[in-house]
Amino acid sequence: MDPDLRAALLADRTGTANRIAALTADLERIMEASRLVATDDEHDPEGSTIAFERSQTTTLLDDARKHLADLDSALRRLEADDYGLCEVCGNPVAVGRLLARPTARTCINCAT
Repeated sequence: MDPDLRAALLADRTGTANRIAALTADLERIMEASRLVATDDEHDPEGSTIAFERSQTTTLLDDARKHLADLDSALRRLEADDYGLCEVCGNPVAVGRLLARPTARTCINCAT
């Protein structure tokens, strides 16, 4: 397997773990701020902003956690020598696709 693929997976995993840590800290600050201020989301102009920020950060955090799970799965497949094989047809996934999307589980033909 191309060593650039392993490096791409590991670099993406590190970046994603850092993003999760930052988003978790952001969410904790948002939650703490909302506890300290008695806002009424319905009537306070700031309330809707806080609710939006909380929702946006929660969504980004959920997406990052899913991506981290996908990266961990790709790393397990790499260790098991199953990485780079399409889960649908069993053919090799193009290296270019894997470099662009390290967590890809399907070849380009099966992805469409």
